[in-house]
Amino acid sequence: MGTMNISLPDTLKSFVDEQVGQRGYGTSSEYVRELIRKDQDRLHLRDLLLKGASSRAAAPADEAYFTALRERVQSGTKPIARG
Repeated sequence: MGTMNISLPDTLKSFVDEQVGQRGYGTSSEYVRELIRKDQDRLHLRDLLLKGASSRAAAPADEAYFTALRERVQSGTKPIARG
């Protein structure tokens, strides 16, 4: 595991220390790692949303679509591939 040292103003260091104590992190490093992981997840989700927004719609998401989706979930069957 690599090491990184960061400098923080006193107000930010106090905030980090409070979060570590209040949220049950063992160290400030654990807290910062969690923040970085959440940012990675956010960026990944953003990429997926942008990819989905720029893709062509496969079928309308109308009442029939959601009815079929509910039935599939309740029966445990896999979706039908659309081409």
